[in-house]
Amino acid sequence: MRKILYLIYCNPAKLYFGDQSLDYLNTELPKYGKNVVLIYGGGSIKKNGIYDDVIKILEAQGKNVAEIAGVMPNPTLAKLYEGIEIARKHQADLLLAVGGGSVCDYAKAVSVSVNCEEDPWEKYFVRFEEPSCETLPVGCVLTMVGTGSEMNAGCVITNQETKQKIGHVFADEKIIPRFAILNPRYTMTLPHRQMVAGIYDIFNHICEQYFSGEDDNTSDYISEGLMRSVLHASRIANKNPQDYEARSNLMWTATWALNTLIAKGKSTDWMVHMLGQAVGAYTNATHGMTLAAVSLPYYRYILPYGLPKFKRFAIEVWKVNPEGKTDEEIAEEGLKAMEDWMKELGLAMKISELGATKDMIDGIADATLLLEGGYKVLSRKEIVEILEESL
Repeated sequence: MRKILYLIYCNPAKLYFGDQSLDYLNTELPKYGKNVVLIYGGGSIKKNGIYDDVIKILEAQGKNVAEIAGVMPNPTLAKLYEGIEIARKHQADLLLAVGGGSVCDYAKAVSVSVNCEEDPWEKYFVRFEEPSCETLPVGCVLTMVGTGSEMNAGCVITNQETKQKIGHVFADEKIIPRFAILNPRYTMTLPHRQMVAGIYDIFNHICEQYFSGEDDNTSDYISEGLMRSVLHASRIANKNPQDYEARSNLMWTATWALNTLIAKGKSTDWMVHMLGQAVGAYTNATHGMTLAAVSLPYYRYILPYGLPKFKRFAIEVWKVNPEGKTDEEIAEEGLKAMEDWMKELGLAMKISELGATKDMIDGIADATLLLEGGYKVLSRKEIVEILEESL
C-alpha cells in the first residue's frame, strides 16, 4: 500500500502579469528601504528601453541605486563574489533583477550570500546548507522565460575553476522573489535561438517532475496540460515570435512549470538537468540547448524502467494512437514525436553542436551529480554511455 503523503506548500511570490505590469513596480518599491541594487545582464535592456523605464520609476520613488551589470547566461562564482561586495558596500535593502532566469538566479545567490560569514560556494553549493544569516529580498522584472526562477527558491552558479555548474533549491520560502513583473512584450526582443531554448527549458522542467518514481496523481494531470500548452504556443511563436497570446501563454506556463506545485506528492528526476548542467560547465552553452541535446538519449535509456509512464506521455501529450501497438511501440512513437517537435523548433540535438568533444566526456561525467528520484539510479558508466550517445 502506498504511504500517505503529508504536504506543505507555500509560495509567497506576488505576480504582476500583462503589458502594463511594470507600473506595479511603483506599488512594490515603497515596501523596501532606500538602497536598491539593480542587477542585469549584457546590456540588452539598455537597447530596448526597459532599463530607462525601470530607472525612471526607481528615481521617482527616491531610491539610491547601485548596479551589478554584466551577469552572464551561466553566472559564475567570480561574478557572485563581485556582486556580494557591491551589495555590501551599498547596504542593499532590495535586489532588483531585470532580465532572464540567470539574472534572477544570480540575485538569489547574492541574497543568501551578502550576510554569510562563510564561503557561499562551500556552504550552499558543496554542502547544500540553508542560510543561517539574514537574507535580502529579491524582486524580478522578467525579460526572458524558461527557468521559472521568478517564482521559486532555486539558483545555479558555475565554478569555472572546478568546471562545476551546480543548482541549489533552497527550502525557505523567503528566498523566493517577493514579487515578479511579467510583461510578455519584453520577451519579444529576444533572438529566435534564445526563445526556443527557453521554450525547451519550460518543457523539460515539466518532464523532470513528470517522469519519476512516484506517478499517477493530480500533479501528473496538471503536468500534461502544461506540456500541451507549451506545444501549442511554441508552434505559433516559432512561426510568429510577435504573437502576443502565444508569448503570454509561454510566459505563464514557464512560471507554473517550476514553482514546485507539480512536484508535490512525487519524487522527481532532474537527471537531464544534471547532465545538461555538466555539459554547460564545460562548453558555456545556453542552458536550454544543453538540456535539449541530452534529453532524448537519456529518455530512451530509461524508457524500459518507466514504460507505463512513457506510454501515457505518448498518448496524453503527443496524441499517439495506441491501437494495434505494443506498449514499447507506443512509448517510442511518443519520443519520436518529441524529437520531431524539437527539430521543428531548431533546438540543438547533439552536445557536439554546442562544442563538446569526445575528450571531454570523462570530465563531464565526473561533473554530473547522480540523483535518485527517477526510474533508475544511473552509474557513472551509464552516464558515460548516455553522453557518448549525445555526441
